[in-house]
Amino acid sequence: MALALGVDTGGTYTDAVLVRDETEVIASAKSLTTRADLAIGVGKAISAVLTQAQVSPEQISMASLSTTLATNALVEGQGGRVALVYIGFWEGDLEKHGLRDALKGDPALVVAGGHTHAGTEARPLDVQAIEAFLDSNSGVSGFAVAGQFATRNPAHELEVARIITDRTGAPVTCSHHLSAKLNGPKRAVTAVLNARLIGMIDRLIGRAQDQLVTLGISAPMMVVRGDGALMSAEQARDRPIETILSGPAASIVGARWLTGAENALVSDIGGTTTDVALIRDGKPAIDPEGARVGGFRTMVEAVAMRTHGLGGDSQVHVVTEGLGGGIFLGPRRVLPVSLIASEAPDEVHTALDAQLRAPTVGEHDTRFARLVPGVHAEGLGARETALVDRLGQKVLPLSDLLKTRMETGALTRLVDRGIVQVSGVTPSDASHVLGRLDAWDAEAARKALELVARKRIGTGDMLAATPDLVAQMIVDQLTEQTSLTLLETAFSEEAEDFGVLAPDLARHVLTRKGLAGHRGLVALDAALNVDVIGLGASAPSYYPAVGERLRCRMILPEHTGVANAIGAVVGRLTLRRAGTVTAPSEGRYRVHLEDGPQDFSDSDEAMALLESILRDEAEGEVRGAGAEDIRVIVDRDIRTARIEAQEVFVEAMITVEASGRPRVASD
Repeated sequence: MALALGVDTGGTYTDAVLVRDETEVIASAKSLTTRADLAIGVGKAISAVLTQAQVSPEQISMASLSTTLATNALVEGQGGRVALVYIGFWEGDLEKHGLRDALKGDPALVVAGGHTHAGTEARPLDVQAIEAFLDSNSGVSGFAVAGQFATRNPAHELEVARIITDRTGAPVTCSHHLSAKLNGPKRAVTAVLNARLIGMIDRLIGRAQDQLVTLGISAPMMVVRGDGALMSAEQARDRPIETILSGPAASIVGARWLTGAENALVSDIGGTTTDVALIRDGKPAIDPEGARVGGFRTMVEAVAMRTHGLGGDSQVHVVTEGLGGGIFLGPRRVLPVSLIASEAPDEVHTALDAQLRAPTVGEHDTRFARLVPGVHAEGLGARETALVDRLGQKVLPLSDLLKTRMETGALTRLVDRGIVQVSGVTPSDASHVLGRLDAWDAEAARKALELVARKRIGTGDMLAATPDLVAQMIVDQLTEQTSLTLLETAFSEEAEDFGVLAPDLARHVLTRKGLAGHRGLVALDAALNVDVIGLGASAPSYYPAVGERLRCRMILPEHTGVANAIGAVVGRLTLRRAGTVTAPSEGRYRVHLEDGPQDFSDSDEAMALLESILRDEAEGEVRGAGAEDIRVIVDRDIRTARIEAQEVFVEAMITVEASGRPRVASD
């Protein structure tokens, strides 16, 4: 009997499951995610499933982790301070290609160097400028290095990485290690995001492994990649960017395993995000343009996933303009009032009662702040330091914390860096008021929603008469925003060109009327013509209404609340390696390798060498990661041009994929 342990760390909950012989879930459990030290929540969830299944730790033959940590960090703008060395490009490229946004004020050096399309040196590398840049930028947690045509010749990226390592010892991400494709600016964005995540993912994996050892589990740990495949913990430490969409990808693998669906949309609602993807012909659809998350398009091969800042813990915003008023949700996650009240009941209830006694609702009513336990606040400005000192170890209402409007920006920066958590009204609070959830402090949720109900809209009237009505408005808005997300995904996947963008189609008046079954002089009908698999602990509460709204079958499988953790243990270890052969001149075929280009007079010979090298790399790495029964698939994308009635070789991209089940899972 093989017992596999799957763990998923989400924004709110950490889930654990035990799967026996890859066929049966024998135990599942949840624990609150502990943001200051994620391993605490991981340990509690694992202990709970071991107790539930009555198995000893040494019986576990495989452990695997999926996580929304990287995805949430990029959506919420969190992560370490990084620096970019951008080789052979122009200063204006930083603005043009979104690198300034990805850097978020972190330093960048545009330096002479780089290579040509053929892999020859374009300009010498300016080593002196790099050394001066390193000397003037301390306090950087990681470096990203991206060179012009580095996938054709990585020599300058490798030299810069060597210099950085020798002078700083900080981790370095080279863009050509993340993708073999062209598009230097996009590779640079991917490298910046990878560097930003290294420290965060390293801490998570290290602490999770420590917890396994403490609990007596000796099985090696795997991590779910963004395409649903598994990678070793060591590989995830080096390339954490590949774990973006790890949790959502695991959920698709889990959804397929739980339902056997061949074609369906999967909608996974968590605390921070809702992730929607497509299962087509029994497999997750892969995004051909690279994963997009947090507003950035990367070169990471991942499931075609639409990630929206919409979840059970999304911040509730009241629309006071206009005659009707209203509610909208997200994209930021906040701690539910009911949750922070369960942890600090005296402070929260005292503040809420005082706010309820006031004649008008204040700007910051229902909102609280606290320091993230165990986080070390370093390198802060004067305003940020003042807020941290004022908070201390207390939970404070924002009205007491913020003394001036200038401090609002400082608070946002502290939240972005993961130093402070802010609490506010969320759909989870609405569910407590409506009796759908009883995990935390329902009375605090009711008081907070009473304050929201009292807010005035454009007519001068209150938003709602009772907390229950506000709660229903919040849940209805969650239904509406989820439905729009599913419709956008469906329209974007349609092969037919409607001549209108998918978001506009989803919101179009004819679509809305069709979903409502309009009957007048014109009869309009619309429905989602595919099943939807609803995943997430709160899916049974929210998603039946989504199915009714979209007039489709909503599937809520058993174990829907732990599908991510299930997907973490039923996937395969997979490694892909890719390389390029070009034709710089007639009769010459150039293989672009890590140690520099090699030329051949025969295209088949050049491609055979590249394929052999890539096969050895992929097969060796996946075997080293713990796979057995390895299967290798080779894809040759050969591009030719017709010149004077002859087919002329232009370029070939060779991709080798090696995959197998983790060896320990079948022992």
